[in-house]
Amino acid sequence: MDDQSKHHSESLRAPADFWHAHAQKLSWETQYSTPLRVDGKRKWWWFPDGRISTTYNLVTRHVLSGRGEERAVIWDSPVTGRKRVITYTELQEELEVFAEVLRGRGIKEGDTVLVYMPMIPSCVIALLAIAHLGAIHTVVFGGFSPAECAKRISSARPKLVLTASCGIEGSRVIPYLPLVREAISKSDWKPQNTLVLQRDKLYVFLDKSLRELNWNSLVRSLRTRRNRSPPNSTTANAASCGSVARVPVPNSAKTVEIGAAFRSCAPQYIIYTSGTTGQPKGITRSIGGHLVGLQYTIEHFFGIRAGDTIFTASDLGWVVGHSYILYAPLLVGAATVLFEGKPVGTPDVSTFWRIISEWKVNILSTAPTALRAIKREDPALLVVKKFDISSLRAIFLAGERSEPSIVMDYQNAIFGPSTSPSCKGLVVDNWWSSESGSPITGISLGFNAPPTPVKPGSAGNLMPGWDLKVVNDAGIPLPAGRSGNIVLATPLAPTGLTELWSDTGAARFHSAYFARFAGKGEWFDTGDAGFMDQDGYVHVMSRTDDVINVAAHRFSTGAIEEAILAHVAIAEAYVVGAPDVLKGHVPFAVVVLKPSSALRPSEERLLKEINGYVRTEIGPIAVLGGVVVVDKVPRTRSGKTLRRVVRVVVENAVRGEFGKEVEVPATVEDESVIAGLRERVEGWFLERGVKARL
Repeated sequence: MDDQSKHHSESLRAPADFWHAHAQKLSWETQYSTPLRVDGKRKWWWFPDGRISTTYNLVTRHVLSGRGEERAVIWDSPVTGRKRVITYTELQEELEVFAEVLRGRGIKEGDTVLVYMPMIPSCVIALLAIAHLGAIHTVVFGGFSPAECAKRISSARPKLVLTASCGIEGSRVIPYLPLVREAISKSDWKPQNTLVLQRDKLYVFLDKSLRELNWNSLVRSLRTRRNRSPPNSTTANAASCGSVARVPVPNSAKTVEIGAAFRSCAPQYIIYTSGTTGQPKGITRSIGGHLVGLQYTIEHFFGIRAGDTIFTASDLGWVVGHSYILYAPLLVGAATVLFEGKPVGTPDVSTFWRIISEWKVNILSTAPTALRAIKREDPALLVVKKFDISSLRAIFLAGERSEPSIVMDYQNAIFGPSTSPSCKGLVVDNWWSSESGSPITGISLGFNAPPTPVKPGSAGNLMPGWDLKVVNDAGIPLPAGRSGNIVLATPLAPTGLTELWSDTGAARFHSAYFARFAGKGEWFDTGDAGFMDQDGYVHVMSRTDDVINVAAHRFSTGAIEEAILAHVAIAEAYVVGAPDVLKGHVPFAVVVLKPSSALRPSEERLLKEINGYVRTEIGPIAVLGGVVVVDKVPRTRSGKTLRRVVRVVVENAVRGEFGKEVEVPATVEDESVIAGLRERVEGWFLERGVKARL
């Protein structure tokens, strides 16, 4: 049995003992009396009565151990042409200053602060300062629509809103303050103040009547006061809840502020995810479980240690940004790359490779969409060969399913075949969610022994703490190889959510995650579908809603897409179910061709050729009813394909509802792409009269 499997087995056999051992790698002000308390299937607490300081574990202890001059945050902003390296000592000083700014605005333990910021160092510093005070942050992705931001303000009820004068998307400067003002005006909750960071690209005039304050001035004023009257040194044991205590840094004239310790099961942050009612669900992450779980995964899963560098190409507005841009790397004293840009276009396809080479990155974590975008611009992956990326040990992919071809293409081009003795690294798919807070499956690289082999197309093996089952609609576990609903037994691993924000009586928590299988095993419903193979690899094929029922046969969209991608001309494929009077649904594909395709094949020819692959790989019952070629598919700003939008566009066209507006989520990257998709899909059905079949 490999090390990952051993850890997984131990974590399920004796969860309290397993996680207690790993919790001891952190510094606790007050030890918990028990690592795990369980009250039935739907309620559990990790380290419930312990007390711990987030910022002491992320920053201060590294400074006190003599590692203060090592890199903590590397800001690389190709959209502004600026770079900055922040050491642990500098990060400690910056978070202390901004924590004092927040104290001056009345922020205390248990308060909420909403953050609407671009990917800049001030955002990281603000989040740490909020945690330093025991307050709760909720980050809203910069550029989110005012209506969606207003919902989050109404739910979180923040005392302060933190924002910047602008964000930068490629060559576009996006003013943030008008969006924030509109969001606040739409919300039934009014924050006490809005702090606005003035960026060089855009200076905005603040409105005192709207209680807007200049972030830059507040920080500058506090720095001046601190320089005139430096903080005094006190003893470490004075750092009790709410107090401010300072200790001397060994071999230095400096002192550092010890962050107060707070209840381990108190919320670290709120992160909102979409809800079926239109109101976002506020997932909360408890401080202790969050820190313990991230300490484990950054060390054992990613293989990151003190002094290493990880580049997580995401955004602080998403859960992956919370976990692996901010919290986890700093826990182990690593350096984290804070990236303000895109994989292509800022300025070109070489951006990722230049960053890896320049900053000696050891681990790249990104979405499959980013690698697809790079490959569209550089089909043979030749640009990477212009850079020295010998420091890179692995590429981790998450956020959506990684088709086997994307894994194998990058594996072979960058590291060499994974089966070769000369292989220099791995491309690892891993699967998780906002609810889990850390990977549920993947291939761990942090053990001394060789990892289990990568199986392209799968999301890897189970990570410790996650008891995963594949069940049918009646909640009955299915044998290996059979597709079904992916569910989890409770308690979830320490990083998993235990409640939803402002959810009186946990009614929404239960209805969102337990109602579907209530009385059938009390499974936690992940909303994903797939199977576990004979070797224990988990294959996440689609969202549950994306499983297509064709003449009483259930097919995952992922399996059909995998067959389509065998076609030499196709770069991307997305399958949805088109309503059909005879079969219930038939698969319908939207594809993007490779730039290298010299001739653009007709859609009729493509359909015939694609169905040849589908018949061979899946069977004749799964053949497609249609295919359209587009230049782009609609995506969120984080790179996920908006499959629901694609499905609705197809369903409308089948019914002959041409021109019908489609509800567009607030996270959409480019609405014009949806218009182009609708034109192509409607054109297919108009030309062929397929709607007459209904």
